[in-house]
Amino acid sequence: MRATSIIYRRELGAYLRSPFAWVIAAVLLLVDGILFQAMSLSQDALSADVLRRFFWSTSGVTMIAGIVLSIRLIAEERQNHSMVLLNTSPVRDVEIVLGKFLAALTFLTGMLVLSVYMPLLIKIHGKVTLAQIAVGYVGLVLLGSVALAIGMFASSLARQQLVAAILGAAMLTIMSLLFQLATRLDAPLTGLLGELDVWWIHFQNGFMVGVVHLKDVVFYLAMTYFFLLLAVKTLEAKRWQ
Repeated sequence: MRATSIIYRRELGAYLRSPFAWVIAAVLLLVDGILFQAMSLSQDALSADVLRRFFWSTSGVTMIAGIVLSIRLIAEERQNHSMVLLNTSPVRDVEIVLGKFLAALTFLTGMLVLSVYMPLLIKIHGKVTLAQIAVGYVGLVLLGSVALAIGMFASSLARQQLVAAILGAAMLTIMSLLFQLATRLDAPLTGLLGELDVWWIHFQNGFMVGVVHLKDVVFYLAMTYFFLLLAVKTLEAKRWQ
């Protein structure tokens, strides 16, 4: 755990000192604000519908942020030739992946916190509860953690950040469209692929409308664990190449 803590502080410090990370955060928050104005406030609707549209648009921004923030975590180490130092140090691959992932998740969570004024505006001018807002943000963090884990796995596969970005975006896009694919297939593939979708089923039908289903929480945690495990195994395989 000590090695994980050291890597976590190192990576979080790199995010906080990097102009690139803050530019990405500012751009994504700007896009989120524009979408909020265009999709949520521009139409007369019930407060609950406005809040639902906010979480719908913010979930897309969160997934993009997860990929953008994670692709550098391992691929950059290879580009800078510092991966050799990590591989020859007394640090396990699981500690490297976990420390980097937690740092990225902390920065992403902070970025989401900066957007909380938007749903609070809905509460001030409408009838939504703090519990609905809190549930939506829990869903955004869980969705973001899956996007980060997928991005880390892509970063562990590639030597260039651009390649990692393409791989990560492709995998996340596919996993966000599985429900649409499932509707065109026969049973039992319909149910199986539908439940593996990271956005349509587990976010839109639960967190986005202020409802917590235990199966959705378990799903997001399991998917995060699965892709982080793939990243660890990829690093272990490449260590001996």
